[in-house]
Amino acid sequence: MPFTLAAAVHSEVIIKKSRFIGCVEPCLGREAAQQRVAELREQHPTAVHVCWALLAGGQSAAVDDGEPSGTAGRPMLEVLRHQDLEGVLATVVRYWGGSKLGAGGLVRAYTDAVAQACLKAEKRPIQRLQTLRCTLPYAFEGLLRREIEAAGAQLLQVAHGSQVELSLMLPETEAPAFVSRLNEAGQGRIGWLKND
Repeated sequence: MPFTLAAAVHSEVIIKKSRFIGCVEPCLGREAAQQRVAELREQHPTAVHVCWALLAGGQSAAVDDGEPSGTAGRPMLEVLRHQDLEGVLATVVRYWGGSKLGAGGLVRAYTDAVAQACLKAEKRPIQRLQTLRCTLPYAFEGLLRREIEAAGAQLLQVAHGSQVELSLMLPETEAPAFVSRLNEAGQGRIGWLKND
């Protein structure tokens, strides 16, 4: 099961006087990630690199920001994958300490900065939601509304015509049991519609 983070968490690693300020935080897409990186550049104008990795479905990215290729963004992304995170941005701001660390040293530094932040972060399971749409006779509207409330589902829309048309959202894992329960209670008079 994938996880996201409850809030941003920071860490700091110092290696041979180079300072690596790591952060992991919830982030939904590349545009938001690029905006956050721009903010970090403004907050740290004397930093030599602001490397980042985003794990967000088809919008994932790994950016070395001038570090040797594959020594920053990709290792940071691997930490997020190893932690089974989704919708998370990892950033590391580097201040130069005067000594070169070599490719292996850079990989370790960027990996450690992100891993330490992940250790302190509160992870939350991502719950995938499903939208259901149905039509039903007016006589069953009260029953359906009670079932929606009991299941902790969210009522999205109700339209009253020759029948009631209703849409709701609930956790994907609970949808089959919900539909089955209503099919039985509604005596087969609840019609389930395909989502557009």
